[in-house]
Amino acid sequence: MRHLELFAGIGGFRTAMHHLQVDGLMNFENVGFSEIDKNATISYKANYNTQNEVEMGDIVAFTSDDSNIKALPDFDILTGGFPCQSFSMMGMQKGFDDDRGQMFFRIMDIVRIKRPQYMLLENVKNLFTHDKGNTFKTIVAILEEAGYHVKYDIFNSCNFGLPQTRNRVLIFATLNPIHEDFIFSAKAIKENYEYHKMEMSISQYESVLEILEKNTPEKYLLSERIKPTLLSDGSANFKSKSEINQIIARPLTASMHKMHRACQDNYYSLDFINSNGEINPALSMSKEELAKEHIRKLTPKEALLLQGFPHDFAEKAHNNKVTDGALYKQAGNAVSVNTIYSVLHYLITNGIIV
Repeated sequence: MRHLELFAGIGGFRTAMHHLQVDGLMNFENVGFSEIDKNATISYKANYNTQNEVEMGDIVAFTSDDSNIKALPDFDILTGGFPCQSFSMMGMQKGFDDDRGQMFFRIMDIVRIKRPQYMLLENVKNLFTHDKGNTFKTIVAILEEAGYHVKYDIFNSCNFGLPQTRNRVLIFATLNPIHEDFIFSAKAIKENYEYHKMEMSISQYESVLEILEKNTPEKYLLSERIKPTLLSDGSANFKSKSEINQIIARPLTASMHKMHRACQDNYYSLDFINSNGEINPALSMSKEELAKEHIRKLTPKEALLLQGFPHDFAEKAHNNKVTDGALYKQAGNAVSVNTIYSVLHYLITNGIIV
């Protein structure tokens, strides 16, 4: 199965396909990838062998000339977590009016020329309801007009062995007719995952306590100055319920390096980590008392593990001069490997992808 990965980031789709190959379900070969972020490209090339693959770079520039598209090697499946800021609750929600929101049309520029048999696309949950559902209806209609049969649902990473609440829309499209009895749903795919998970090579965790490392460098500790702000329940203009030591992490964000409040990001006290969760001051202490505790943020390695990437991913990127800040952004933008794996596993084992 030949694969083109668009908006590749750090290769979440590719990593999922690697595990499917390890597990003997299907062989995959990457023919190319697009990614505009230079640091993400460095991390990508540090962790995968991209020799003989087409490095497309900026997809807008690449697709502006049809000859570039025609020169791509033929491929069977196209994947992409196309930019989501235009549809995200964290963004301005401008949708197709934002340049980033138009990246779906750059996908279609490639699709209309290369005609891949399958597509798997990912975006934020809010895409489903953006502009009263009209944006999503437009995407489905365009895919169907191009001759594709389309299925979709909203998937939560925490249902697939990753302790992170992360809801994302996944859109599957195929040129092959799909039998009307075939069910494509998060529920059915979760059931398939639960049945087969012991056979899967993907990393799987019950809680963040299996990911959080002890004895991390002091640079990850919150400063005495910033703790009261991060732990506060907001101000007159912004009310929140800030909590630390969450067993199932909050959704990772691309801007987590900016240190949001504890209602938006993930922070953990050292006694909670060192006691494997048996001591949790967040359950009994006031915010003022908590601010006196030793509390730290996630490390880049932990953030990447929460997305299903290998233990050595961050190290390989660091060895190529990728900074912590860049890795946090990459983890927040990444697709969850286990979710992609589980969807593809279901489609392959049910004979939809052959």
